[in-house]
Amino acid sequence: MNGIMVRAEGLVKNYISGNENLHILKGVSFEIPVGRSAAISGQSGSGKSTLLNILGGLDHCDAGNVFVGGMEITALAEKGLSAYRSKQVGFIFQFHYLLKDFTALENVMLPAFMAGINKKQAVERARELLADLMLADRAGHFPSQLSGGERQRVAVARSMVNDPDLILADEPTGNLDPDNSAMVAELLYSGAEKWGKTLLVVTHDEKLAARAACCYTLVNGLLSVTKKEGSPSRKGA
Repeated sequence: MNGIMVRAEGLVKNYISGNENLHILKGVSFEIPVGRSAAISGQSGSGKSTLLNILGGLDHCDAGNVFVGGMEITALAEKGLSAYRSKQVGFIFQFHYLLKDFTALENVMLPAFMAGINKKQAVERARELLADLMLADRAGHFPSQLSGGERQRVAVARSMVNDPDLILADEPTGNLDPDNSAMVAELLYSGAEKWGKTLLVVTHDEKLAARAACCYTLVNGLLSVTKKEGSPSRKGA
């Protein structure tokens, strides 16, 4: 796998809170190669989710540029951003956001169906992903009939159903107990590797972050490298 999937250049993001100007991102730059994984850690309020939302086209930066697969998403109008979010990026959040009146299979297939894939293909793709995530026997169950870990695994499958190039995961194990966290982490990373996805995770979970090829920490609006690909994880690197 060659090339760069994600390139962020000098990202700046500020918020106005009362009379205070909050500098959330102060010139963040980094790259993620195609098909590789990266993790960003940092304290609550450090700007991790803000950074992820900018990369996913859910928020705008005040300065800087983001390129995904060679396309400058920071230059896209809303129509282009909508297409980008639908087809090129998959999202996983701390809460699963599954539709309660839809089965696991229907929740996974729905984004593909809405993107114009015919129903038969959408169902086949959804079943394949659920099987990969050890949920084949739960496909007909509603979210209320699934455990927390199972619901989050359905959310992982849903993020991949449109065959996106990039998976963005925001605290994907934040609501899970240690056993389910470990299972979701394993299936998330192994699924991304199997399907050739570039994966970026923001998390407080050190074990989840350590699984990534590269790790970063976001502190005071700046990003620092804590683990480079091929090196052991260590703090303060």
